[in-house]
Formats: sequence, structure tokens, C-alpha cells
Amino acid sequence: MTPAELASVVLAAAHAVFTERGLDRAALPEHTVVERPRNPEHGDYASTLALQLSKKVGVPPRDLAAALADQLGRSAGIKSVEIAGPGFLNIRLDAAAAGQLARVIVEAGAEYGRSDRLAGERINLEFVSANPTGPVHIGGVRWAAVGDALSRLLRATGAEVGTEYYFNDAGSQIDRFARSLLAAAKGEPAPEDGYGGAYIAEIAAEVQARRPEVRSLDDDAAQEVFRVEGVALMFDEIRSSLRDFGVEFDTYFNEKDLHDRGELDLALNRLRQQGHLYESEGATWLRTTDFGDDKDRVLRKSNGEWTYFAADCAYYLDKRERGFERVVIMLGADHHGYIGRMKAMAACFGDDPERNLEILIGQLVNLLRDGAPMRMSKRAGTVITLEDLVDAIGVDASRYALARYSSDSPIDIDIELWTRATRDNPVYYVQYVAARTAGVARNAAEVGLVQGDADAFRPELLAHDKENELLKALAEFPAVVATAAELREPHRVARYLEESVAASFHRFYDNCRVLPLGDEELTDLHRARLWLNNATRTVIANGLHLLGVSAPERM
Repeated sequence: MTPAELASVVLAAAHAVFTERGLDRAALPEHTVVERPRNPEHGDYASTLALQLSKKVGVPPRDLAAALADQLGRSAGIKSVEIAGPGFLNIRLDAAAAGQLARVIVEAGAEYGRSDRLAGERINLEFVSANPTGPVHIGGVRWAAVGDALSRLLRATGAEVGTEYYFNDAGSQIDRFARSLLAAAKGEPAPEDGYGGAYIAEIAAEVQARRPEVRSLDDDAAQEVFRVEGVALMFDEIRSSLRDFGVEFDTYFNEKDLHDRGELDLALNRLRQQGHLYESEGATWLRTTDFGDDKDRVLRKSNGEWTYFAADCAYYLDKRERGFERVVIMLGADHHGYIGRMKAMAACFGDDPERNLEILIGQLVNLLRDGAPMRMSKRAGTVITLEDLVDAIGVDASRYALARYSSDSPIDIDIELWTRATRDNPVYYVQYVAARTAGVARNAAEVGLVQGDADAFRPELLAHDKENELLKALAEFPAVVATAAELREPHRVARYLEESVAASFHRFYDNCRVLPLGDEELTDLHRARLWLNNATRTVIANGLHLLGVSAPERM
């Protein structure tokens, strides 16, 4: 019995009690939930339904709980129901009902954990969005791991998601990049405000190989060639690096397209229609202070140039016009000040900034070697890059380490820890369960132990405490996925895999033999435990997939 099925049983019992007592059934909720009590001695699941309904129907909570307990006690699969405190219901399932979950999980396969909780929502999820002036640094890599995991979670809960990478090939940063490439081509030091690192010399050499005529051009013309070709080469490298990291975007959106298609003017006119623009000192301003911003924002300067914020407005409007009801943007720690102006901008368009726009801020990441932060990339010269991280600990460990922590917390990634083949390495600890369950299944086949048909599965045999503990851990997975998606917190999946599933499986494995010893006869208990082993493999694989991490069959 899954938690959702048990919740339905609890609600059905409430309907029966209300009918018998002539209580107003309109007070009953459409859905309810059951939760695992913190103390396992209090039962398998707990319900607060009696407490929730007591005031609505004028019945003391313990009286209502007693009636619900009596009704639930008659339900199939319920072993016992106890009343605790002011009216909590502590529920124990019989072994057969609890054990059936193993069959449910195995038969569901990759679908186990998925739901329609967010069905109907259209979400645009923008992350990384680094300008093509250098390799993806470790802060951007964090968003690559977290953003991709979040997109998988949102889709697993029924949302329609469009992932997006926003970049530009204009502006002062791109100008500095082009001047840096030109300087490298001429054998000169990088400009004082330019970019350093071996990658600049590499790209400059590649541009010259592609466009040898650049050597004969004057500086202005040559700089334009380096700008166009250099940006294209750099962005191709960024895309390739992210692809190797397992991250692909549905849309790569170029800021230049907003200018070329006249979308900045369109956004300006829309804001003017909303009555939030004004002219001052020859510039066009957006009155964001009406919606809590600390100051109004310039959209168009007195010299006619657009500001970056004008492009932000046009880009937001473009996403909304493409039918995305909710726009989620992931930004680095240095962008915290953007939240107020972006929320105010959404309000100026007539949107609900709490509903239509979400801004997630990610904190800093340090890569540690021998306990000390690594400061510079061999290639980028100034930052630690995606390639540095992957070279140090690998793709799986990188993705897991970055997604394992709440994104609003700074993290230190210790190279020694994350490359260690021991249980104190979190990704190894979880992947080891994936490999061990696969190994158990292989070894079972070698001795003639097969899972068999569901009709022959005897779930009531899974009565050991450690089997029950593992089943309860596996039962939590759908709720963990839904909560992680709704709260935008992929780290909940990682922590669940470690602290609940992997920990419970290791205790099960140490106490409950799946395979027969020597010439021991194969029994229904061995087969039942193989179902539980395979169910664990399914949950571990599904959970790791949501994080973009592999579930190896061997280690």
C-alpha cells in the first residue's frame, strides 16, 4: 500500500464516520495526506485528519479520532490504529499491505515517483546564461547542475517546461573580449580591463586560422572580426562543455534578436500603455518604485542607447508572449540586487510578480584541494571552470555535489572526499546501492532465483523490521519528488537517496539475506526479498536520473 493509497483509505473512513454520525460531509477535504512519524515506534504512518476536522464539525478531536480509528481498523491492510496526544492517528499496516509496495514500484519502473501535481503549468526555466567571454566558471556550473535537475523534477511532476540559455554578443563585456583577442593576436598584453588566460590566445589563433585576412585589417575592422568569430567560437565551446556535462537547453536565446526584431520598442510601448513610463533629462524611465523598487530604472538613455534593464524587460515580455505562465530565472549571488527591480518590472507589465516571476539566487562554490581553496584555472587564468571541476572529480560526482546542497548556501567541494571510494563520499554511497542491487539481481539469476510473476509474489513474508523500514523509505519517493519540484529544491532528492533509501538498504542487506546460502533451498521469502531489492534499484535509479547522475550496475 502506497502512502497515497493509505490516504485514500483514511479519507474513505472519514466519509463513513460522517455518514454514520450525520455530520456535514461538505467539511471533508477532497484529499488528505499521511506522514511517517519521526519515531518509528509510533507506527508506520500518522494522520492529523481528526484534528483538522474537529472544529469544523464541533466534535472533540479525540472523539473524532476514536471513531476514525474504529472505522480504519476494519479496513483491509490496516493492522492497528492508535490515538495519540490530542487526536493524532498512528497507523500500522499489516505485512502484506506494506510489502505490496515492492510490486507497485517494480511494475511502475521509470514511472515510479512521477505525478501530475504540476500538470497544466507552463514554466520557462532560465539558468547558466553566462556571456560568451570565457569558459563556464564554477558558479555557472552549479546552476547547470541544479537547473537541469530542477527541469527534470518539474517535468516529472507534470509541468510543461522550456529550458533556456540567454546570451549576448553586444555590450561592454563583449567589447573587452574582442579587444583581448586582438591584443593576443598581436602578441600584446591583455587590456587592463580585458580578459586573460590561455583560452584567449587559443581563440585568437583559431580566429586567425579561419580568417587569415584579419592580419591585414586595421584595428577597428580586425576587432570586429575577432568579436564576431570569437564569440561564436567561445559559445560553441560553452555549449559543448555543457553537453558533455549532460545539460542541453531547449532554447539558446540571443539578446541581439531582441534588438533586431524590435522587441525593446514593443516592451517600451507596452509599459507606456500601462502608464509606468516617464521622460526625464532626455531619458526614458520606468517607475519601478511604485512596486517596491529602491529607485526608478532607465530604459533608454538620453543618447538613445538602450540599457541592459530594457533588454531584461523585453526578454521577460517575450517569454510571457510565448505562453509561459511562470518565468523562473536562476542568478548568481552577485545578482541579489536584481530581485526588487525584476519583480517591480513584472508588476509594471500588469503581472503578479509572486505568481509569474521567480528569481532563485545561488551562492558561491569553492573547490578545495588539501583543505585549501583552488584559486585559478590553468586555462582560464582567473576562475575555476567546469572542466577543472570535471577533471578533478568527474561528471557524476560534480553534478551530485552541486545539486546536493540548498542553492542558497555556499558550498565547499573537497576533491579528496568526492573521489574517495568509501561510504563517506555521498555519491559513492548512493551509487554503491545502485551497483549492489544490480549485483544481487545478477547473482540471483546465476543460482536460479528469479523474481517471478506478480501473482506468485508473497508480500506478507516481508515482515522483518529492516524490510519494513526499507519499504517505508521507498514509499516516500513520490512525495519527495513533488515537494522538491514545488519548492525548487533538488537537494531534497539527493538527501533522501542518502539518508533514507541508501541507509535503509544497507541495514536491510546486512540483516536480511536475499540469496540462499550454499545448497539452501530457494523459498518464497528469497523471491519476496528479490522483489524488494529490485524495487530499491528502481527508486535509486529514478532518483539519480532526476539529478542527472548515472546508476551504475557495477563499481
